Amino acid sequence: MGWVWVVGAVVVVVAGSTAVAVPWWRDRALRRRVAWSAARAAIGSAAVSRDAAGGRDAEAEQLLARAETLAAGHGGVRAARAARDCAHRADTRWRAVTGG
Repeated sequence: MGWVWVVGAVVVVVAGSTAVAVPWWRDRALRRRVAWSAARAAIGSAAVSRDAAGGRDAEAEQLLARAETLAAGHGGVRAARAARDCAHRADTRWRAVTGG
């Protein structure tokens, strides 16, 4: 009869842990997808600015290459933010070259 209480306690603990873990994992996955979406959009914008720029900017090209390398690695949220930041900086430099 005592084993019933043990099994019941285990079921309650597992159910409680699952009720907490599942939303946390979903939120984590959503944050990761959103971060990578923003990074890819920034990389695309920087690529358009590069193509529109009349001049060359070695630092901007290095920044975009770094962003693309980070994106190829498919890391977590921090890697996505770093890729986005590099792409934004490259985009800003190319826009300065074009005067826009």
